[in-house]
Amino acid sequence: MADQYAHSGDDKRPTEIPAIRWEEPPEGPVLVLLDQTRLPAEEVELVCTDASALVEAIRSLAVRGAPLLGIAGAYGVALAAVRGFDVDEAAAALAGARPTAVNLAVGVRRARSAHEAALARGGDVRQAAAAALAAARQLHREDAEASGRMAEHGLALLDELLPGGGHRILTHCNTGSLVSGGEGTAFAVALAAHRTGRLRRLWVDETRPLLQGARLTAYEAARSGMAYTLLTDNAAGSLFAAGEVDAVLIGADRITADGSVANKVGSYPLAVLARYHHVPFIVVAPVTTVDLDTADGASVEVEQRPGHEVTEVTAPQVPVVGAEAGGGIQVAPLGTQAYNPAFDVTPAELVTAIVTEEGAVSPVTAEALAEVCARSRGVAAG
Repeated sequence: MADQYAHSGDDKRPTEIPAIRWEEPPEGPVLVLLDQTRLPAEEVELVCTDASALVEAIRSLAVRGAPLLGIAGAYGVALAAVRGFDVDEAAAALAGARPTAVNLAVGVRRARSAHEAALARGGDVRQAAAAALAAARQLHREDAEASGRMAEHGLALLDELLPGGGHRILTHCNTGSLVSGGEGTAFAVALAAHRTGRLRRLWVDETRPLLQGARLTAYEAARSGMAYTLLTDNAAGSLFAAGEVDAVLIGADRITADGSVANKVGSYPLAVLARYHHVPFIVVAPVTTVDLDTADGASVEVEQRPGHEVTEVTAPQVPVVGAEAGGGIQVAPLGTQAYNPAFDVTPAELVTAIVTEEGAVSPVTAEALAEVCARSRGVAAG
């Protein structure tokens, strides 16, 4: 099981617990994850000893967020290789764990390709496993570096669009260090604004039904000393109407070739509101999230989550009278059907800019995205 060696946050651990790390204890290599389903009530780690445990962690959202899923996928392939499991089988299971998030498949493919290349060169299974692990570690480093560059480019764009500072930024879902090898994507831009005295207020959508904003973004904002306010998703309209939003910053799980953005459900309504109120709508994501093989938003497979996430309310690790063990409190009649897509798709014409580690794309066009991806490949090849 993934929580076979779960640790409580009560021991003498560093204040900043990484979202993911590779460890090699005497009993064998493991992948250690900060269990995001338990935040903010407690900081608990999951120790995965095989790919199946990691798949379970991905599906349960113990580990989540596009860039981090890519890193996790790569480490999962390496874990299977190092421990002597079937690498192809592990890769297939990992890549299919969450279909909308393109980074997951990218990370799996990168580690698997390194493994196959080592074998093709005549290496033995140990050398091939080492190659897969090296690829995962390299992806982890690259994502951390990309996070820093996205923060720089995003802050420069905000200063260009909104000179004078005092930014009031609305964000959705969670895009900080919990989803990245670094400090995140959209949240990293807001954090850079905070550190330079340019952030007046971070508006945090709760992000229903799983409350990634309330549980995770507020958690990260509080730890960073940011001025933030939590709101229900359906309060965003009144916030725009009151003139209290200067920019919307979100992440992405997949950006298609035409610039459509698949992100946590609730993102598209924010884009519509932003357009009506003449507020910049900015997407921050690494180049690995751009999927040139998917033509448009209509071609994106949108993950459908279980209905109980909508018909029940759960509070992580907080005992509630009337709640079943491991379940939630029923808030709809038994048997109620629920529509629960994990993502929605925002068309390119509603996106002011897409910020990547290679710079900002604005206006968002297929040609501009292809150019950024080509430039990124050129840098990687160099």
